[in-house]
Amino acid sequence: MTVLKTSLRNFVAHKGRMALSAIAVLLSVAFVCGTLVFTDTTNATFDKLFASTASDVSVSPKGVSDKDTRQGRVRTLPGSELAQLKRIDGVKSVTGDATSQSVTVVNSKGDSIGPSSGAPTVGTNWDTTEHRSVKITSGHSPRGPTEVMVDADTADTKKLKLGDSLRIIAVPGEFRAKIVGIATFQVTNPGATLVYMDTATAQRKLLGKPGVYSNYALTAQPGVSNDQLKKSVVAELGTGVKVQTKAEASKEAESDIGSFLDVMKYAMLGFAGIAVLVGIFLIVNTFSMLVAQRTREIGLMRAIGSSRKQINRSVLLEALLLGIVGSILGVLGGVGLAVGLMKIMGNAGLHLSTDQLTVKPATPIVGLTIGIVVTVIAAYIPARRAGKISPMAALRDAGTPADTKAGRIRGAIGTLLTAGGAAALVVAGNADKAVDGSMFLGLGVVLTLIGFIVIGPLLAGLVVRALATVVLRMFGPVGRLAERNALRNPRRTGATGAALMIGLALVACLSVVGSSMVASASDELDKSVGADFIIQSDTGQPITQQIEQATHRAKGLTHVSDRKEIEGAKITLPDGRTATEDLAAADPTYADDLRTPVVSGDLAAAYGKDAMSVPEGFAKKHKVKEGDTLTVAFKEGRTAKLKVAAITADDTSLDKGALYTNITTVERYVPANLIPADIMLLAQAKDGQEAVAYKSLKAELHLYPSVKVRDQTDYKKEMKNQIGQLLNLVYGLLALAIIVAILGVVNTLALSVVERTREIGLMRAIGLSRRQMRRMIRLESVVIALFGALLGLGLGMGWGATAQKLLALEGLKTLEIPWPTIITVFIGSAVVGLIAALIPAFRAARMNILNAIATD
Repeated sequence: MTVLKTSLRNFVAHKGRMALSAIAVLLSVAFVCGTLVFTDTTNATFDKLFASTASDVSVSPKGVSDKDTRQGRVRTLPGSELAQLKRIDGVKSVTGDATSQSVTVVNSKGDSIGPSSGAPTVGTNWDTTEHRSVKITSGHSPRGPTEVMVDADTADTKKLKLGDSLRIIAVPGEFRAKIVGIATFQVTNPGATLVYMDTATAQRKLLGKPGVYSNYALTAQPGVSNDQLKKSVVAELGTGVKVQTKAEASKEAESDIGSFLDVMKYAMLGFAGIAVLVGIFLIVNTFSMLVAQRTREIGLMRAIGSSRKQINRSVLLEALLLGIVGSILGVLGGVGLAVGLMKIMGNAGLHLSTDQLTVKPATPIVGLTIGIVVTVIAAYIPARRAGKISPMAALRDAGTPADTKAGRIRGAIGTLLTAGGAAALVVAGNADKAVDGSMFLGLGVVLTLIGFIVIGPLLAGLVVRALATVVLRMFGPVGRLAERNALRNPRRTGATGAALMIGLALVACLSVVGSSMVASASDELDKSVGADFIIQSDTGQPITQQIEQATHRAKGLTHVSDRKEIEGAKITLPDGRTATEDLAAADPTYADDLRTPVVSGDLAAAYGKDAMSVPEGFAKKHKVKEGDTLTVAFKEGRTAKLKVAAITADDTSLDKGALYTNITTVERYVPANLIPADIMLLAQAKDGQEAVAYKSLKAELHLYPSVKVRDQTDYKKEMKNQIGQLLNLVYGLLALAIIVAILGVVNTLALSVVERTREIGLMRAIGLSRRQMRRMIRLESVVIALFGALLGLGLGMGWGATAQKLLALEGLKTLEIPWPTIITVFIGSAVVGLIAALIPAFRAARMNILNAIATD
C-alpha cells in the first residue's frame, strides 16, 4: 500500500513531465485503434451491402475476371436459360440482370459523373433485384431507350437533376438518354455510380446483343434451402456456368474487398508500430531522467528500509498509471480518428456512414494492451536502475555515475549489429534474384536500425562534436555550453536522436526509391518508346471502337498502333509440355513505337502471318529457339500453329516478358465478339507536325473524359505525380512517428532543465542573460535534432540505394538521390529542434535565480 501511495504521489507530482509521454502513448494507441475501427466499419458496410443485394442463388458465366472490365469484354448467358431456370422445382422467381462495369457516363458539359475514388461506374437494368438496395425517391423508373435513372448520391455529388441529358459510352456503342428518376440507397452506398435503364436497352447497349443476360438471380420457394436449389440448378444447366448460393456470393465479394482493406489495414498498423517504437524511446528517456533526479529521494527510501523490489515496483506502478491513462485516451482518440478517416474518404467518394461505426470488443482490448505493455516494458530498465540505487546515494548529489563497463559492452554489441546489417545490405545489393535479395534487405534494415540505436550514445559523442564545430562554435561561449550539455549524457542524447532517426530514415529510404523509380522509368521511356503519343484510360475503362476511330481521325499522324492483351493462351512447346501465357496482340507498327531489343531473329517478322515472338527468359526456360513452331490454343477460340520469328531481350521494364503477335493473326482464330478492347494506343506524328497532332488528338478525344492523351513529357510528369502522391501519403503517416519524436526532444529538454536547475541559477548569477540562456537551450535542441537527422538520412539513403539495386533486377536501373529533399529534411530538422526548445528555453530563462541556486 505504501508503494502504491508513493507511486501515486510521484505520478501526480510529476504530472507535467508525464504529459508528453502520455501524449506519445495516446497517439500510438489512437492510430492502432483508429485503423481497426475504420477497417471494421468498412467491412461491416460492405458486408451489409452484399447481404442485402445477394440472391438466394445466382448464376453467372464462368471465368469472369477484372481483366474483362479493363478489356471491355462482357461475358453473357443466353436468354433461353431464363425459361429453363423458371421450370426448376424449388424456384419461386428468376430475374435476369444485364450489367456492365465497362461504361463511362458523361453529363451535358462533357464531364464524367463516375466516382473519383476509383469505385466503378455500373450500368444495369432496373429489375426487382434492385428493390432490395434502392428505392425510387424522385421521378420514375426508365421505360424506354432514351430514359435512365441514377443513384441519389451521384445526383447530389455531380449536381444532376431530372431532365438532364447523359451520354453513356459502352463497348458496343454509345447513346444518349434523359434522367427520369433518382433512386436512393437503403443501405450505405460505398461510392459506386449506378445508372439504371430498362432491360431491353441494357441488353442491346451494354451487353451488345438482345436477349442475353450477365447473370441470373434466383429466389427459393419457402422450405427450399439455398444449397438444395443450387444442386437443382447445376443438374439443369451443368458445370458450364458458375452457380453460387447467397452465402458463397457474399463471401467471395467480401473476400475481394477484404484483400484490399487488409493491405491498407496492415500498412497503417505498420506505421502505428513505428510510432509505438519511437514512443518507447520517449518513455525510456522520461523515466531514466526522473529516476536520476530522484536519486537522493530513492537513496533515503532505501536507507529507511525500502527494498529494491519496492523501489522497482514503485517506478513500474508509475509507468502502469501512465500506460492506463494514455491508453484510455488513445482508445477514445482512435474512435475519433476513425470518424475523421470516414469523413476524408467520403470527400474522396467512398461513402461510409457513421451509423455503421463498428467498435469490436477486441479493439479497446488491443489498444489498452499495447499502450500498457509497451509503457511498462519501456520503464523496466529505468525501474531496475532505480532498484539498484544504494542508501549511500542519499549522501551524493542527484545523478548516478555512468557505468563505463556497460557502455563498452553496449558499444561492442552495437558495432557488431551494425556490421552484420551492413554485410546483409551488401549481399542484398549483389543478389542475382530479387526474392533472395529482398530477404537480405529486410535483415539488413532491421540489424542496422537496431545497431544504430544501440550504438547511439557512442555515435553521439562523435557526431555531436562534428556538428558543433560547424553549427555551434560560431555562437561563442553559449554555443560551447550547448555542446557540452548535449554531450553531458550521451545515452540520453543517443536515445532522443534515435527516436527522430527512425522516422527520417524511412523518409530518406522512400525518397531514394521513389526518385530512382521515376528516373529509371523516364530513362526507359526515352530509350524504348518511339511513339510521340500514348492514349490510355486512367479509370481502367477500355479503349472502345469509338475512341479508336476518333484517334485515327486526328490530323498530323503517320500511324496509330493498337495493342490488345489476349489472356490464357495454352502453348504447346516443342518437347510436348504446355505453358499458359498472355499474348500481346498489336499492329506491326508497334515494333517501331515500342523499341524492344531483339536477341535473335526479326521482330517485324513476328508480326507476319501466323508468327510470334517470345522473350529470352521464356525461351531459355522452355528451350524454345528461333524458327520453332508452337501450337497455341486460344482460350476462347481455335488452335493455331505460330512460328517463333524473334526472341526479345528481357532487359526492358516496359512490356517486359511480352509474347508478341499480330492482331490480324488473333482475329483469324478468335471470334470478333470475344476479342478484347485495346488497353492502350500509341500514335506517331508526321515530322514537324507534333504540335498539330497533339492538339488534334486532344480535340478528337475531348468527348471521352476517361481517356487521356499524353506526349512523353506528359507521361513522365504523370509518373512523377503518381509516385509523389503515394510518397506524400506515406510521409503523412510517418509524420505521426516524427511528431512523437519531437515530443521526445521537448521532454528531454524539459527534464534536462529541471535536472540542471541549480546550474542554471548559478550561470544566471554570474552574468548569463535570459536571452543567452534561451539561445543555449535552443542550440542544444538543434544539435540533438541534427544528430538524429544525420543518422536517419544517412541510414535511409543506404537502405534506398540497396533497394534500388534490387529494383534494377526488374529493369529500374537508375539510382537517383533526391538531394533537394534530403537537404530540405535536414534543414527542417533544425527548425524542428528550434520549435521543440521554445517552451523549455522559456522556462529556463524565467527561473528565479535565488530559488534555482537553493534547489537541492
